Amino acid sequence: MTPEQVAMLPYRPCVGVMMINPEGLIFAAQRIDSPTPAWQMPQGGIDPGENPGLAALRELEEEISVPPTLVAPLAETADWLTYDLPPEMVPTIWGGRFRGQKQRWFLMRYLGGDDQINLATEHPEFSEWRWIGAAEMLDAIVPFKRQTYAEVIDQFRDWLA
Repeated sequence: MTPEQVAMLPYRPCVGVMMINPEGLIFAAQRIDSPTPAWQMPQGGIDPGENPGLAALRELEEEISVPPTLVAPLAETADWLTYDLPPEMVPTIWGGRFRGQKQRWFLMRYLGGDDQINLATEHPEFSEWRWIGAAEMLDAIVPFKRQTYAEVIDQFRDWLA
C-alpha cells in the first residue's frame, strides 16, 4: 500500500482497559503472537452498535477471564485517542482495512485475587502477565503505541502508584 492509500483508511473503533490493583499498579500482559517483548494492557474492537463501556468489560472477560463483578470502573479518557500502525503492518493487520485504532480508554480497579486472572481463554492473546508501574508500562509497550499509552497514563495518573 502506498502512504496515500494508508492515509485514506479509517481508524478501527476500539476500547482499552487500564486495570489497576489496590496498590495502583497496572495489569500488563505479554502478547502471545510476538517473538519479541510486547507487553500491553487489554484492548479490543467495539462491535457494531456496542457501547464502549460494555465493550471494555467484554474485552476483560474475553482476554483475561475477569468478569464485570471483579472490577470497579473509576474513570475514562476525556476523548478518543488514536495511533497509526507502522506502514508495513497495515496490509496484514485487520485485512488492510484500517490505518490504526481510535480508542476510548477505561480505568478499572481490580477487586479479585491474582489467582482469578486466567490467560487460558477460548482465544488466548497473552502468554504471561504481571503488575507494573507506569514508567515500566511505557518502556514495555511497542513504540507505535507509546504516545497513546503516555496520554492514558497522564489522564489516569491520580490513581496510579
